[in-house]
Amino acid sequence: MERDNETNVSEFLLLGLPIRPQQQVFFYILFLSMYLTTLFGNLLIILLIRLDSRLCTPMYFLLSHLAFTDLCFSSVTTPKMLVNIQTRSQTISYNDCISQMYFFILCTDLDSFLLTAMAYDRYVAICYPLQYSTVMSQELCILLVVGSWILSCASSLAHSLLLARLSFCADNTIAHYFCELAALLKLSCSDVSLNELVIFTAGVAVITLPLICVLVSYICILATILKIPSTKGICKALSTCGSHLSVVSLYYGTIIGQYFFPSSSNSNIKDIIFSMMYTVVTPMLNPFIYTLRNKDINEALKKVLSRGMFSWSS
Repeated sequence: MERDNETNVSEFLLLGLPIRPQQQVFFYILFLSMYLTTLFGNLLIILLIRLDSRLCTPMYFLLSHLAFTDLCFSSVTTPKMLVNIQTRSQTISYNDCISQMYFFILCTDLDSFLLTAMAYDRYVAICYPLQYSTVMSQELCILLVVGSWILSCASSLAHSLLLARLSFCADNTIAHYFCELAALLKLSCSDVSLNELVIFTAGVAVITLPLICVLVSYICILATILKIPSTKGICKALSTCGSHLSVVSLYYGTIIGQYFFPSSSNSNIKDIIFSMMYTVVTPMLNPFIYTLRNKDINEALKKVLSRGMFSWSS
């Protein structure tokens, strides 16, 4: 059966952010600046890791893929939101909406898996430092990244295919600034029980289990750190995982706040704020978190800048 026979909706209306008309210019400039900062910061991390041979380690290999994912994460929703603010157009076609939801879920799952892989990397580095180079081999790092992509693509494809079979009748207004899966299911006039079952199953596999793995890794790391006799050794161990722990807390803390603390039935402001946190704010902050106190990244940046200034002066 063709999709046209299953749904009467050819486009959706995105209500967007709850801002007043006189505030649109301010928020447009604000979110445009945040998006450009996200692009520049994550591209800079990827560039530095690729150019500096000292950063060819498992930790920075995984970090470069996380930076690429954050760049894509923000690009899935922010450009459309900026266009809607500027043009005051709220429409998005059916196909574009499904595509946006697909890539949003893909990036969300990738973030979760990559953060878990990075937690395992820190676990091996601190708990088994002598075996680190053997355990965290290049083959294992590639396997972790490829596995993350395969699982994420499978999850987002399953959600998209199940959503595509649903019928959408009269109401086509999405109370959000992007095509979120939960918001789309509320508009369907079909039975969504299978979709909800898959959401729960995928949520356990993609969010809950990786979070448990991260927590177990850091419990083991903490137990190892407490056994270190010197204060200098404790500070060094903490510095190797402090940035990652900050990103993990920000990412999973936002998701837990959104899905485990329900808002009132007639208000979606909380959902929009939390979604904004992990689609706009977190991808923007991650480059700063990983670079401000990272000696290797700072030295690589100085090296690239000095090389650039030398070439310019020559």
